[in-house]
Amino acid sequence: MLPPHGDVAVVIPARNEADRIRATVRAAAGLPGVGILVVVDDGSTDDTAAVAGDAGASVVRHARNRGKAAAMETGAEAVRLLETGPDRAVPHHLLFLDGDLGATAAGAAPLAGPVRAGQADMTIAVFSSRVRQGGHGFVVALSGSGIMRATGWRPAQPLNGQRCLTRTAFEAALPLARGWGAETGLTIDLLRQGMRVVEVEVPLEHRATGGDWRSQVHRAQQFADVARALASRQPGARTLLRGAPRRG
Repeated sequence: MLPPHGDVAVVIPARNEADRIRATVRAAAGLPGVGILVVVDDGSTDDTAAVAGDAGASVVRHARNRGKAAAMETGAEAVRLLETGPDRAVPHHLLFLDGDLGATAAGAAPLAGPVRAGQADMTIAVFSSRVRQGGHGFVVALSGSGIMRATGWRPAQPLNGQRCLTRTAFEAALPLARGWGAETGLTIDLLRQGMRVVEVEVPLEHRATGGDWRSQVHRAQQFADVARALASRQPGARTLLRGAPRRG
């Protein structure tokens, strides 16, 4: 059972994660301060929604695949609608987790710590153990170098989707960059507004991306979305950094 008056809302965008979503939901539900847990089924063709609901999550479904950014925005809006009674007085912090974390989601508590303590506006996960990927890091390099050019700071894992942020910070970045460009755009937009971004090492693991043709198509889409997010945030607009982000 979730605590009735937690200050953290977990949002899990998921697509075709029926094999892992139950373990992810159950692990995330036990994190300190979690009062709301929403899974956004982004056009799955398997039983992701049913399994997530059976595990105890509130589930919102997209009839078709709309992409990572849309799922994040849908999840945040669902949290707002679910906030009632004492929980409505102060908006929940938003903890975004991927659906394939499985039982390792239980290690996400350090991500929420600095935000709950008022020490950060957003945290970004740095996985303590790296899963070997089938790609060559082109998308990571593109995102990292683009964030560096735009803000003067390069995150260790710029595409990591495990993040906690205040509702104020999330709304300050709306609308999110399209699709897989969401994290890149989110980082740039918040830093340019002088918000505090902290990296936090966590013992999380997700499914490795393979090397088959579907995985290559996925990476190509990621590359295009990140490039689009960067192109719309070209340096030239005055940045408003109040200082370099701190490592957690």
